[in-house]
Amino acid sequence: MEGLREQRASVGRKAYVIAGEGSNAGGPLRLPWPARRKRIETMKRREFLMAGAAVPGLLLSASRRGADGFGASRARPDERFERLARLVSERMAEYGVPGVAFGVLKDGEPLMRGFGVTNVEEPLPITENTVFQIASLSKTVTATAMMGLVERGQVDLRAPVRQYLPDFRVRDERAGREVTVLHLLTHTPGWEGQLTAEDRGTETLAHFARSMSGLEQLAPAGAVWSYNNPGYALAGRVIEVVTGMDIHEAFRNLVFGPLGLTRASTRLGDIATYRLAVGHRTAQGGATEVVRPFAMGSSIPAGGVAMSISDLLSYAEFHLGRRDGAGGDVLSIAGREAMREPQVRKNATEDEMGIGWHLRRLDGVLTASHGGSAGAGHRLHLQLVPERNLAFAILTNHVDGWRLVQDVERATLGIYEGLSVAPNQAIAYRGVNESMTHASPLQVQPPLGPYVGAYRRSPTDLVRVRDENGTLVLAGEGTVDTSIVFYGPDVAYSSAGGSIGAPIEFIRARDGELRWMRMNGRIARKDPG
Repeated sequence: MEGLREQRASVGRKAYVIAGEGSNAGGPLRLPWPARRKRIETMKRREFLMAGAAVPGLLLSASRRGADGFGASRARPDERFERLARLVSERMAEYGVPGVAFGVLKDGEPLMRGFGVTNVEEPLPITENTVFQIASLSKTVTATAMMGLVERGQVDLRAPVRQYLPDFRVRDERAGREVTVLHLLTHTPGWEGQLTAEDRGTETLAHFARSMSGLEQLAPAGAVWSYNNPGYALAGRVIEVVTGMDIHEAFRNLVFGPLGLTRASTRLGDIATYRLAVGHRTAQGGATEVVRPFAMGSSIPAGGVAMSISDLLSYAEFHLGRRDGAGGDVLSIAGREAMREPQVRKNATEDEMGIGWHLRRLDGVLTASHGGSAGAGHRLHLQLVPERNLAFAILTNHVDGWRLVQDVERATLGIYEGLSVAPNQAIAYRGVNESMTHASPLQVQPPLGPYVGAYRRSPTDLVRVRDENGTLVLAGEGTVDTSIVFYGPDVAYSSAGGSIGAPIEFIRARDGELRWMRMNGRIARKDPG
């Protein structure tokens, strides 16, 4: 299977062969998460007022709603965490983000803090139990549930999807026959990546799978990495068929329940009963407004989970191998490590894809992460650094929160572990926007001729690339013209126009011919001629 590495696992009691060192297998399990919550951070009233100052008109209202007494002091101060907390407050004010939940899990010790408010119209302080829509972080839950089924011998990652969904079809018959479960979990099925599911209740994913028959194929299955929401929705349908449960029940029974996650759900009816951080955006004139309507989306496996920062760190602790689920039957430590094994390289960059996790090496150290960008206005990030026993999460409730996420992510890696992205290191999309602040243009730009042309994602989505007086310019229907510069072979970023700093990759086929362009993680195929 092109571009994919062999899964080395036996059926039944899975025995994974994991490259590298640092496994926690056989080590003592941590005490249950609730026993350590005395160390959990929430912010003090003074810090709440300071953070809330980023949103005009909230201070008095918030204090009257019970900000007094909110939060608790730590038993032992951690200056690293405090430096990051100050950075969060600064970036909230700079980017106009109303609310943030931030948490760090280092050597099994969790620290977390809430900043700002859930809603600029009805403000409540963010706490460790405030629920955020975690958007594409949900894909790691899908992958975790699927890998549990693999361990129990119910799913074969290398099997064609049609083994589980015999009626599955896409426009390209060969792709329909050959695409595997592993292709779905590694974003390599090759078809267009933005089709969304129509809400049909418990029949949503079954209907979605049937609706994919006209989905356009942009690359052969396994050939090119391209961020793919439909693939994860289809993976969710496989889970439903194999388990006989709808996806809501499957996630609850396979992941949330056994891990003791009390603020994790896929049902809006549950989420509405918790303290919920709603999404925001900047309106015309600069005011901060609530994004309406609030919607979880119908593709639950691709982006329909909501979770609190406390539960998310507990989930991260599980993936680091420092705790287990009830009965130990969610996924073995070896299975969790297998999810972080590189399966495919993200063409033209140094990043790789595991099973559900985006993999990046910083100074030779492997990181596994996933970001999220919810239509309801949330921007989020979860990252594991297994060999350093570190995990951290950043949850925001504003569409510009990705800027804060990037700043805090890079600062956390630097402050805790001295890790950083190397100058001009080629990086790829991980589920949330990133800006190429670490890159500088090549002094001599490559010949532009091979890159010029029309690139198509779908019959109605076409991007034209032209040479304009020695500068490469991207233009799409209804979008701002974007000038780009190259910082390495076939990798570029936006230098003027729309989305300044956004990474763009040009991808070649095995014969060396330039065949695709990737923007925001999704490929467009170059039209012939």
